[in-house]
Amino acid sequence: MQMRKGLLAIGHPIGDMSNLEQSDPCCPPDCCDMRGLLTFQILWELDREEMNGQQIAEKIAQRRGTKPTPGTIYPALHALLKDDLVTVEVVPHPSKPPRKVYTITEAGRQALEEWDARPPPSSIGLRSFIMHLILAGDSAQAGLAAHLRQRRESVVAHHSDLEQAVEELGEQVSSGERAAIEYGLAIASAELAWLEGKLGQLSTETGTKLSKKGT
Repeated sequence: MQMRKGLLAIGHPIGDMSNLEQSDPCCPPDCCDMRGLLTFQILWELDREEMNGQQIAEKIAQRRGTKPTPGTIYPALHALLKDDLVTVEVVPHPSKPPRKVYTITEAGRQALEEWDARPPPSSIGLRSFIMHLILAGDSAQAGLAAHLRQRRESVVAHHSDLEQAVEELGEQVSSGERAAIEYGLAIASAELAWLEGKLGQLSTETGTKLSKKGT
């Protein structure tokens, strides 16, 4: 029965994805009251330019495909204001209502850097992993490689769990369950192939840079 419950998390080594927006293991509890990646997506966007709430929502929509609703984005901004991670300035307009423009603070930048520096847990969610990759894009390759290796360990463990499920269930597995396991194995294998290729690419690029410095 326990092994069958594990089949619910077959697609990716992250467990149930439905609650990632509400709860995410990578979000430091002492950072702010908001949970999930939305907090850090907001900080990441504001680290690039100051914006109002509507502009922030549109930027996030461009990156993740779905636009946060006002009922989601503004409570997150209020929580960031409460924790002094952002500031807000009311900008008057001659013919339109005044705009609230948000700016990241030094404390906000520090929180963003600390979040990115945290080692991902073994059960890192897919969104968390992707957000780490986005943030690592602005840092040294060593940080990016570390996130990729951590993800590889998680996927390898997941792949092993699925193989164990096949062995333990044996003939008891239904055709639907077998198809689900095969799908999970295929997804995990494809991701492992990409991770190995990317890590190899980074290793080559690092070696090239070191050789150029030595000449």
